[in-house]
Amino acid sequence: MTTNPLLVPIDSLIDYPAIQPEHIEQAVDQLLALARQAVDTVSNDDSEPSWDNIVEPITDATETLYRAWSVAGHLNSVINTPELRAVYNQCLPRMSEFSTWVGLNRPLFLRYQALADSPAFASLTPQRQRIITLALRDFRLSGVQLEGQAREDYARISEELAQTSQQFSEHVLDAIDQWHYLVTDQAELDGIPDDVLAAAQRAAQENDQQGWRLTLKMPCYLPVMQYARNQTLRELMYRAYTTIASDQGDTQFDNSQAIETLLDLRAQEASLLGFASYAHMRLETRMADTPEQVMSFLRDLAAKARPYARQDLDELQAFAQKELGLESLQAWDVPFSAERLREQRYAYSEDEVKQYFTEPAVLNGLFKVIQRLFDVTLRAADVPAWHPAVRPFEVMASDGKVLGYLYMDLHARQGKQGGAWVDSERSRRRLGEELCLPIAYLVCNFAEPQPGRPALLTHDDVITLFHESGHALHTLLSRVDDPAASAFSAVEWDAIELPSQFMENFCWEWPVVQMLTAHVETGEHLPRALYNKLNLARNFQSGMQMVRQLEFSLFDMLIHSRDSGMNIDAVMEILDQVRQEVAVLFPPEWHRFPHQFSHLFAGGYGAGYYSYKWAEVLSADAYSAFEEKAYTHSDGARDTLDSNTGHRFWREILSVGGERPAADSFRAFRGRDPSITALLRHSGLTPEPA
Repeated sequence: MTTNPLLVPIDSLIDYPAIQPEHIEQAVDQLLALARQAVDTVSNDDSEPSWDNIVEPITDATETLYRAWSVAGHLNSVINTPELRAVYNQCLPRMSEFSTWVGLNRPLFLRYQALADSPAFASLTPQRQRIITLALRDFRLSGVQLEGQAREDYARISEELAQTSQQFSEHVLDAIDQWHYLVTDQAELDGIPDDVLAAAQRAAQENDQQGWRLTLKMPCYLPVMQYARNQTLRELMYRAYTTIASDQGDTQFDNSQAIETLLDLRAQEASLLGFASYAHMRLETRMADTPEQVMSFLRDLAAKARPYARQDLDELQAFAQKELGLESLQAWDVPFSAERLREQRYAYSEDEVKQYFTEPAVLNGLFKVIQRLFDVTLRAADVPAWHPAVRPFEVMASDGKVLGYLYMDLHARQGKQGGAWVDSERSRRRLGEELCLPIAYLVCNFAEPQPGRPALLTHDDVITLFHESGHALHTLLSRVDDPAASAFSAVEWDAIELPSQFMENFCWEWPVVQMLTAHVETGEHLPRALYNKLNLARNFQSGMQMVRQLEFSLFDMLIHSRDSGMNIDAVMEILDQVRQEVAVLFPPEWHRFPHQFSHLFAGGYGAGYYSYKWAEVLSADAYSAFEEKAYTHSDGARDTLDSNTGHRFWREILSVGGERPAADSFRAFRGRDPSITALLRHSGLTPEPA
């Protein structure tokens, strides 16, 4: 009989190719039973409370369960099949019910409380004391103090929330996967880069079609919007993309009801727990204190950024009218016009730059940056993965010890969720004298390599890769021995983006760009002249970019700050009101952005999208510590890869995970509270616009 690959010991690696859908259900059921048994045993234990008879057995039992479920969820996101989806959705209610049952388990809560009140608590390490404190907080946020009907309602709401979020994700994935547009006349494709056309032609051939098959996957959609001279084609693609999973697109995937359901359930959940709104409830686990504080922060940034955004738009409209003959700038003209303006102003195109950022060179450069900063190397690992394109790596310290494993899955494909993210398969944990090493997934959706040529990345792709590597390093370079204090378990949500956004900064430094580039034809590094143009354009339309993120953040906070749900018309009305307040660019009436906003409705960022801007303040200020220690080369180039500062960042930020509050970690690294000055400087928003 074949051994279930999901039931291997926690310190073993998973044999991904061996996993079949039936293994998931079998593993979940078996591990759920063991986890329930462990919870019951601990809950009914009347001996003197201690770490060893409460936290350890719970961790032992749940760690293997959550690892198996993490693998299942990951596979469902990156190699989605009908069979895998079906079994995942069968298991989802069971996992949701278990999590709810644990959160509502009063005897277990009382055991944790007894440990917190006991003399033994004082002898625990600060890290373990914090784990107990956070566990008690999470019990209260999980409804442990609810009685009777309220407990039943909470359990029902939790299950419905999990299922509806999953449905939202599936609708977005299916709507993108099923849409395509076949072009048979090459003249319609004028202006689109050759590598994009080659990929579209190959996609057509793979589907037994003649011509060019355009899709809504980002490696196809974005270059079409930026380069296609055919305005009709841009409009068609824009309309398709911005109506994904809505009443304006293929209605079988319409997420309107899912949004209404999620907002209603979230408001009910918050009310049951005694909070004024879902936003108030979520901020219990964040650095920010209240929705009002967050909205004040966002509106303050908007007031600073909007004049620059208005100036950006005025310049773009004037250019489009004068140079491109576009009397009125439509939404589908904006990326195209912006790219033409960038080319004129800075005398380069993104496509020109992309020829230098070949995937092997970029990865090699990224690994060199990590080595320079932290004295850590990444070495290809001969371990099984879930797809031939996936690249596994060992993360190694300077003494040759393996610190963890990183799986990189970088290319877009059918059945794979869009976007970019990092997730943890398992966290670092000390088991007696042995260390169970962390394992992380890094997922992107870059263009695939074409036959005989490496994949080409845009500079934005490179920034995305560095961003996600920051998340990965946060778990891989942990020195936290208890999973409950790991970065992804215990760091406040509005600080979790600090390491990721911090890493983005290095993509703009000349010495680093040299490491990252090798022309696809010649192998040459990016020329200094072209780099100078790229760097000059760093803050191109930064005002418009800033207010766009603020629009999303403020919208998120407003829809989650109410004491009740709302219908989809009211949701769209709030979005319109936010745009009137902070935006300068207004999309068509039929635009349905919320319907594909997975961050909010399926990705854990509900009432938390502001975290990107909040953490950007932290990351820009953290990076300024490297700027202060920068070495100037003979050619005048600034080298910010200071290993001493890098090791301090590792020690005070990355290694400690969530063993202490993020504000304390930041102060330990920077020696003070964060300042917004660096963010405004990096964004080019310091002097008044002309």
